[in-house]
Amino acid sequence: MTSKCFRSGFLLVFSVTDYASFEEIFKFHRQILRVKDRDEFPMLMVGNKSDLEAQRVISIEKAQELSRQLKIPYLECSAKVRINVDQAFYELVKIVRKFQLSERPLDFKDDSKRKNKKRCCVL
Repeated sequence: MTSKCFRSGFLLVFSVTDYASFEEIFKFHRQILRVKDRDEFPMLMVGNKSDLEAQRVISIEKAQELSRQLKIPYLECSAKVRINVDQAFYELVKIVRKFQLSERPLDFKDDSKRKNKKRCCVL
């Protein structure tokens, strides 16, 4: 993970062929929550190099187990052969939008519904 951060969400990327990069995910997750001073924040865990099945050291099950523990979705991709790369960003955008909607005040969420409803008043 680079030191550049995004305001809206994070991709936590590790290599499925490198156990050390996988171990860093937990630390980065904890660090993001600490810096953001939140219990949750939009994140997606991504296992890269899924095309290198023969060199894989992190099983899909092990990665999914960590993603459940961290309560963030998991996706595998291969940057080299462009499998699921775009999908990772689309998924993160969905996660960010869902998070932002959940953060809005209730009155703001209901404004669109109120505008379309006709009101009547009995005097």
